[in-house]
Amino acid sequence: MENALLIGLSRQTALERQLDVIANNIANVNTTGFKADGSLFEEYLNTPAHEDNFVGRDRHVSFVQDRGTYRNMTQGPVEGTGNPLDVAIDGSGFLAVQTSGGERYTRDGSLHIDNTGQLVTSNGNPVLGATGPIVFQATDHDINITPDGTVTVVEGANRTDSTRGKLRLVSFTDAQKLLKQGSNLYAAGEGGAPQPDTKSTVRQGFIEKSNVNSVAEMSLMMEVSRAYTSIANLMNQQAELQKTAIQQLADVPA
Repeated sequence: MENALLIGLSRQTALERQLDVIANNIANVNTTGFKADGSLFEEYLNTPAHEDNFVGRDRHVSFVQDRGTYRNMTQGPVEGTGNPLDVAIDGSGFLAVQTSGGERYTRDGSLHIDNTGQLVTSNGNPVLGATGPIVFQATDHDINITPDGTVTVVEGANRTDSTRGKLRLVSFTDAQKLLKQGSNLYAAGEGGAPQPDTKSTVRQGFIEKSNVNSVAEMSLMMEVSRAYTSIANLMNQQAELQKTAIQQLADVPA
């Protein structure tokens, strides 16, 4: 196959994967605390099909390679909900939660109390405090969450203030190395061990919305689609040229 077709195919493969990333961003435009992903590309140099036909820089064939994705960790817009259990994190911190696969981390502060009295995420994962899961009693009311994450309640009818725990906020040396686990959860991966986050604060009655810019993502999707189509047309033209050349070379006068 001609080098031009191989180069075009490498670009189409990279564009297809980029389209998957964009589609995932758009699908999560309304996911609380979601962080958008972007694609990273690099030039991949390979030796040409014919080693001795060219000299210097012309001896290299330059392909396109998508080497990975990066995560946009900027904070999304904050929206008030009026729910005293909802929290938005101001800063780079994460909530620590307990899952069947172990400890995980999330920016999704849409919380509620399950039927056992535990504070859980929208997916039912217990939210961890400094000493373990945060558990409420049936008589608790007037829940208050301070900026440092301390959860207090008014207990019973005698108006006794009680502390039910303190939200465990953690941060990472390199949040780009966190591993997405689905359901808006992250695993530490190579991001290093979670460290207590004393700089981030929480806002009660708010949630952090997705930081996906839907207009920009839709525009990028159209741009990628046009590029894919343009390369497909170029590859078709190259194939037609090759076909014509073979036909003409085969038409040798007797």
